[in-house]
Amino acid sequence: MNALILAGSRGPDDPMAKAAGVSHKALLPVAGVPMLLRVVTAVRATPGIERIHVCIEDARVIAQVPELEALHRAGTLDVVPAAESPAASVAAALRRIDLSQPLLVTTGDHPLLTPAILQRFLEAAPAACDLAVALAPSDVVSAAYPGAIRTFYRLGKRRFSGCNLFLVRSPNAARVAEFWRRMEAHRKRPLRLIWEIGPLALIKVLLGLMDAGQAFAYLSRKAGATIRHVELPIAEAAVDVDKPADLELVERILQR
Repeated sequence: MNALILAGSRGPDDPMAKAAGVSHKALLPVAGVPMLLRVVTAVRATPGIERIHVCIEDARVIAQVPELEALHRAGTLDVVPAAESPAASVAAALRRIDLSQPLLVTTGDHPLLTPAILQRFLEAAPAACDLAVALAPSDVVSAAYPGAIRTFYRLGKRRFSGCNLFLVRSPNAARVAEFWRRMEAHRKRPLRLIWEIGPLALIKVLLGLMDAGQAFAYLSRKAGATIRHVELPIAEAAVDVDKPADLELVERILQR
């Protein structure tokens, strides 16, 4: 299989990038090593992954990290142009990348990724789907890092955190990216977004009447592609770096 790492800029006002004095948050050093380099290293060490695509605005950004530039020059690492948003970037990348092989998708702000986490996800991802999505149970994350502030989504009687880990198993998954892009376009118009997703489905989620399996079955029908979730009981899989507290937590974990 191949891999796609999303590392596009969040604009010149990204507070994390500005604080670190870098152009992209993915280049922010974590315990002295750029986050993107940590992610690329973990992906490269995962058995079965042949080619790595990094979605970023310009190959010159990669040149800021000598190790990544060397991989790019060697042809091991390919640069795919980022678009105006994460959803648009994924949709555009899936049109460029050969999807005759499965494609692992993750983000460049996930410095705790390890080959073991990636292998666990890839082995657990169901074969009968177009797209697999990793979710970490809230009890696992909270037990490991009780003081950490994470975002959890209630699905049925349980709560989950996203892991920024996806496995594209067929070209049909491009429909999910297009669906996400359409929903993203409505983010400043909440009523339109609710209407597009479905008011009844949102009410069921809010009332805890739709579990993870039911929620992804519903999204599959809306997107026109089969989406399945994978429970990943590894707390570190749910920890990315979006704010200073996340960076502090990640560096504490790496020091241990």
